[in-house]
Amino acid sequence: MAAPSPDLAAAVRVRLFAALRERAGWGERLVPLEASLTSAADLWHRLALDDGPVADAGVLSPSIRVAINQAFAAPDTPLRPGDEVAFLPPITGG
Repeated sequence: MAAPSPDLAAAVRVRLFAALRERAGWGERLVPLEASLTSAADLWHRLALDDGPVADAGVLSPSIRVAINQAFAAPDTPLRPGDEVAFLPPITGG
């Protein structure tokens, strides 16, 4: 029997794109929304997606873009149950 997945009503869906997905080894997952997860930056640090030591908890690199429910948002935007949070690395093109 498969392990139960977190209830979407009490979780946020996290999506990683491009190099972030490659580095983490996953592209999408549900994360229970706990009291300590109040923002996208908190979520980023909880998932240990930082490149190196955390200088300031809750501070997300300005090169990483955050989208909440498919709209760009500030890293300190409050999260709500059922939100979809996407982290996008810097993208170059030509």
